[in-house]
Amino acid sequence: MGSRQVTSWHGKNITVAGLGVSGISAARALAGLGASVTVVDGGDSEGHRARAAELAAAGIPVRLADAETLPEGTDLVVTSPGWKPDSPLFEAAAKAGVEVVGDVEIAWQLRGEKAAPWLAITGTNGKTTTTQMLASILKAAGLRTAAVGNIGTPIIDVVLDEGAYDVLAVELSSYQLHWAPSLRAHSAAVLNLAPDHLDWHGSMAAYAADKGRIYEGNTVACVYNVADPATEKLVENADVEEGCRAIGFTLGAPGPSMLGVVDGILVDRAFVENRQKNAQELATVEDVTPPAPHNIANALAAAALARAFGVEPRAVRDGLRNFRPDAHRVAHVADVGEVTYVDDSKATNTHAAEASLAAFETVVWIAGGLAKGATFDELVRKSAKRLRGVVLIGADRALIAEALARHAPEVPVVDLERTDTGAMLAAVREAARLAEPGDTVLLAPACASMDMFANYNKRGDAFADAVRELAAESGADTAQA
Repeated sequence: MGSRQVTSWHGKNITVAGLGVSGISAARALAGLGASVTVVDGGDSEGHRARAAELAAAGIPVRLADAETLPEGTDLVVTSPGWKPDSPLFEAAAKAGVEVVGDVEIAWQLRGEKAAPWLAITGTNGKTTTTQMLASILKAAGLRTAAVGNIGTPIIDVVLDEGAYDVLAVELSSYQLHWAPSLRAHSAAVLNLAPDHLDWHGSMAAYAADKGRIYEGNTVACVYNVADPATEKLVENADVEEGCRAIGFTLGAPGPSMLGVVDGILVDRAFVENRQKNAQELATVEDVTPPAPHNIANALAAAALARAFGVEPRAVRDGLRNFRPDAHRVAHVADVGEVTYVDDSKATNTHAAEASLAAFETVVWIAGGLAKGATFDELVRKSAKRLRGVVLIGADRALIAEALARHAPEVPVVDLERTDTGAMLAAVREAARLAEPGDTVLLAPACASMDMFANYNKRGDAFADAVRELAAESGADTAQA
């Protein structure tokens, strides 16, 4: 880092809110740049105390079991993403005239003269997959890159490693965007918008507005979803650099300044000469894993950002071929008795579950968990024709049962009350009983997992274990695809 950044932070009294990964990263970085840093956190567990001790050894004091009191003399508050805007600490900061920003904002301000451009991605669903796809494409083009932000290495750590990267693939949550007022990406994409985290943002309008911040100041391309007009509206409302273009992606045939699909081929009519008449082949649907419609959309968004950065078509194809999604994202577990079992435990909201269900013809759906205030009527209404049967688990399963009764009364439903460790095996066995040859048994809960499991990963693992036990009983092959 150059002297400009050291001078600007030296001697500032900074309070870091949150003792998680991003908070620790911010605290260490800012202290290293000469700031006087104090970390506050409402927790006081053994883990909290261990992390606090590590920071204390580095000369950074930590206040545990106190998330409300603003340390005296604070010049700036740096918050971890999950802290709500109405937190008492931030109310105290507002009264004191102290600005609150997030770790992404600090990372942006810490960028030096050789900083790598940011290709930024947000959306209700698909952010992580699309960001990882983009990083794979950029690597296939021979560029030094990393997938950062809401995933992977803390973004502050990455920007401090100045000169190590040519370009960054940056996943940004609505929380992070809320606290990053000066962020200006090279190009950015909003994949989709659906109600989520409304308890944090307060309204759908506020949630959308925070998502839309990702387009502010873009220099080359604002990528939007043609099938989701709300994303295009965010582009229209954004204040961008002169010459920045709106680039759409669609699962249909693309118009000019769009990427889309023609006869199973992903094509570009945005970054080509004479886009009114010409199209460039980028890849095929078979190059995308899995080739589910929502994942093809992810691939098109990633390709659009890569092409905005000047990546050649061959690298788009090679990057998509090389990419494999993380676990619990439309992951094939096994085929048992001519029935396919698929784990999409990551589908923790209705929008994600709808996309997952749309990828299969006939489905026995395993759903339920913590609804987080969601309603299920639209999801059930759109998916009813695909449902062979439904097995419901979790605390808020009655909400889904009521929607099924209204919009799919003919679909058989099994309501499992149990929440013990054998509940998932029972759910899988009930699903197997309902399934017919050619069906897919799909875990796409449309709910959070914490009522029964530590996280969605544990829920997906329980599903896969149950499927393998079922397969072992029938003598089926459980090799993963």
